[in-house]
Amino acid sequence: MNRQELRLAGSGGQGVILASVILAEAALISGRFTAQSQSYGPEARGGSCKAETLISDQPIGFTKVQNPTFLMALTQKSLDKYGPGVDENCLVLIDSALTAPEGMKAKTVVSLPILDTARNTVGRLQTANIVAVGCINELLGITDHESMSKAVLMHIPKGTDKLNMKALEEGTKLAKAWLEENKR
Repeated sequence: MNRQELRLAGSGGQGVILASVILAEAALISGRFTAQSQSYGPEARGGSCKAETLISDQPIGFTKVQNPTFLMALTQKSLDKYGPGVDENCLVLIDSALTAPEGMKAKTVVSLPILDTARNTVGRLQTANIVAVGCINELLGITDHESMSKAVLMHIPKGTDKLNMKALEEGTKLAKAWLEENKR
C-alpha cells in the first residue's frame, strides 16, 4: 500500500493550510484517497500553523498523521517544533534560510530557497505556498503536473492564474534540480 503522511508547518499567513488543501485536492483528482486537517494558534496570522494531509491508494481509516513520511517547514520555529519528532525515514523539506535543529533524525533534508524564489523569481512572497506545492509534488510524485495545476487553479484567487502557475513551475524546477543533483 502506498500511503504518504504529510505535515506542513509555518506561520499563519504563509498559505500552509491552502498548500495542504491543494495537495489533497490533487490526490483526489488523481483518484487517490485523502484526508486533510489543520491547526493554528489563536493569533492566526503570524502565529504557528500546521496542516496535515494523508494520501493513500487505499481507503483511509484513521485520518490523523501519526508518523509523518514528509515534513515541510517554512519557519525556524516550526522546524524546531516538528523536526525533532520525525523518524529517520521522513523526508524533510525546509526553506534554505533555516537550520536543521540538533537531534533531528531524518536522513534526508532538502533545503530549497522557497521564500526567496517566491519573492525574487515569481515576484510575490505570497506565492511561497504554491512554490512549495511544486517542490512537494516533484519530490513525492503525488500526481502529474496537469492534475496539480488543476488543483491549484481551483483554490487560488481569480486573476492570479498566471502568477500561481509560474510559482508552481518554479517550485517544480527547484525540486527537479535537487533530485538531479542528488540522483534520487
